[in-house]
Amino acid sequence: MKFILMDYVQAEGWNKLANAEKQQWLGAYIAYVEAMKKSGVLSASNGLQPSATAATVRVANGKTQVLDGPYADTKEQLGGFHIIDVADLDAALSWAARSPTALHGVVEVRPVNETSLDELLRSLAGDGPEKTLASLKRP
Repeated sequence: MKFILMDYVQAEGWNKLANAEKQQWLGAYIAYVEAMKKSGVLSASNGLQPSATAATVRVANGKTQVLDGPYADTKEQLGGFHIIDVADLDAALSWAARSPTALHGVVEVRPVNETSLDELLRSLAGDGPEKTLASLKRP
């Protein structure tokens, strides 16, 4: 089963750490990612730019609205993610508990749909396999 491990961290937490603490955390994080690679569970992994670089998009009354910044103003922000392929939820929780992020932040574990988004949308629309995501019309 595939799971996404989402790392939530304090927005200003990194800047408050001493250089020695930053180096220690980076070493632990590199070792954590290497362990996932060696065990063969890591499918994808990436960090995100700070939430201040985000833009939030909505469409209201047919007009696109773009707001600078994150969707929610919170103390914690999504800092990065890992997609892992493991036997079950217990294995995913075990990997999340090993994350250095769990020491100072939160690691959210969520199952990934096994069907592609294209297949899921076609199924919900009641269309056959000849339809593609690009051919579906917006409501």
